[in-house]
Amino acid sequence: MNILKGEITEIESQGNLSLVKIQVGQTVLKSIVIETPATSNYLTRGNPVNVLFKETEVVIGKDINGHISLQNQLLCTINAIEKGKLLSKLTLEYNSEKIISIITTGAVDQLSLQKGDTVMAMVKTNEIMLST
Repeated sequence: MNILKGEITEIESQGNLSLVKIQVGQTVLKSIVIETPATSNYLTRGNPVNVLFKETEVVIGKDINGHISLQNQLLCTINAIEKGKLLSKLTLEYNSEKIISIITTGAVDQLSLQKGDTVMAMVKTNEIMLST
């Protein structure tokens, strides 16, 4: 599990759902949670939170031009690639933090990924979990 530390900067709720914006380094990440400030006291602007997401939920983009709907985008450097027959593990660095991505080896080859490359790590808003 990837874990980054952040601070809640904004909360927008409707019904039982909240869109939470979290400042992580120089980047604002977004998470959809099935809670509201009325049902969960950690949902308060200024509160520190852990931002969690699975390694298999990290999408990798290289030389991206144009717009993309994935709003959680982290500019990273590839520190290591462990290629397997089917899957590969990428160790990425974002603001001195380690992020792991598990993608297919075919995708690694298709993107010609190499150690030292700058890539965009992306995570869907509904795949980001928060904890105190």
